[in-house]
Amino acid sequence: MNTLTLVYSEKINPNDIKCNLENKVNNEYIKMFWVGLMEGDGSIQVNHWRKLSLQYRLVIKQSNLTSNYKMLVKIAEVIGGTVRITGKGKDVIWVVNNRQTIINIIKIFEIYPLLTSKKICQLNFLKNCILKNSVDWYLSNRNNKYDDQISIINSDMFGLKKGVLNIPNYFQGWLSGFIEAEGCFSIRKSKNHSFSIGQNNDIYIINIIKEYLKTTNIVRNPKGNFYSLEVYKKETLKFIINHIKNNPLLGEKSESFHKWEKHII
Repeated sequence: MNTLTLVYSEKINPNDIKCNLENKVNNEYIKMFWVGLMEGDGSIQVNHWRKLSLQYRLVIKQSNLTSNYKMLVKIAEVIGGTVRITGKGKDVIWVVNNRQTIINIIKIFEIYPLLTSKKICQLNFLKNCILKNSVDWYLSNRNNKYDDQISIINSDMFGLKKGVLNIPNYFQGWLSGFIEAEGCFSIRKSKNHSFSIGQNNDIYIINIIKEYLKTTNIVRNPKGNFYSLEVYKKETLKFIINHIKNNPLLGEKSESFHKWEKHII
């Protein structure tokens, strides 16, 4: 297996996040977690109003459960934005529409950059639209926002092809946010319990998660451009439990995790 090299920024000491239960959910942790959650369940949008002005929007949509509502409120307290119930009560969303608030939020992405190709493209398009502030430019380029996606996927962001892996200092918090969005804790009568996670297009994301978990399981491609990893080995499942205890889930997935954890330990 390749050597996993963690590269930590001077901006934050990862040990500061793990002092005790309260400190695990400090503001910096919430920012890292939020970036991971945005990658899976978020959207970075630019629209126009009657071709007269541009409108910017960041959204995270979740099932309307108390745990998800509380999670999004906590995110809004740290990141900004508002939380409201939509979809005839079925959904809860975190949303930011204010241009200046979005400009401030972009600064968080500069500290804890997005890692998935689609969200990177969405953010780059948003930043260009804000910079140019031109409806004409937006209309001419909106269908090209994902032109760089393939090059991002092939860029070897984490050094996977070189065999010495470099992952950012915020990856652990990011991963918990991503698990909140895309992870699945499966409990089976056969006791063949598992953890799985998947992503469209970005096999490199699933591969870096595989390396972080120190598992030899194969990354599968069950359909189209969807890649997934499912692990059953108890040693790996205990590693995941330890990761989440140090980097807590904040929404409904936390409830799912605690039910699942009882079957693993």
